[in-house]
Amino acid sequence: MSCLQTLIVAGSDTSTITLTWALALVLNNREALKKAQEELDIQIGRESQVKESDLKKLVYLQAILKETMRLHPPAPFLVPHESMENCTLVGYHVPASTRLLVNLPKLQQDPNVWENPSEFQPERFLTTHKHVDIRGNNFELIPFGSGRRMCPGISFALQVTQLTLATLLHNFEIASPLNKPVDMTEKVGLTNQKATPLEVHLTPRLHAQVYA
Repeated sequence: MSCLQTLIVAGSDTSTITLTWALALVLNNREALKKAQEELDIQIGRESQVKESDLKKLVYLQAILKETMRLHPPAPFLVPHESMENCTLVGYHVPASTRLLVNLPKLQQDPNVWENPSEFQPERFLTTHKHVDIRGNNFELIPFGSGRRMCPGISFALQVTQLTLATLLHNFEIASPLNKPVDMTEKVGLTNQKATPLEVHLTPRLHAQVYA
């Protein structure tokens, strides 16, 4: 039971962080928000709520979440690793038993891999980086880690973030107070939180009976 509780609590925390950044990014990029809601209108319609079985059809929404976790991974560093033997890495000597940390923002915004790496461009995951998977198989995007020590709650986290974001964007028009740009400053810590709380105005966008 304690392992299950740890999994749920950890997954809930990182999922909340990802959803906060995703909303902040689409508020500052209204065209992406418009595309996501158009996809929801086409695939779901305004007479129904989003179901888990619908998620596979929401490819642009999935691209938004991938791009969110590329720019703002929930944890800036992966769990520590240790070198098992002396080795040379990119010209640097790494002695055995050295504690190693993977800096995700640096890795996932490498200009040698990503064009305009600091810009929010979900379309890259539908075109140039369509092949990139988020489940640890492509090392240019590993917000959940990779291999045997990757996050065990990845499936839970992806399901929660996709369904929650889809439901929010489908049910509501969202806007920032006074339509001002959202502050994207990060708070330094073990998790990658926004420095300031996210404030959002929600306005229903579906027919009244759908909310009943």
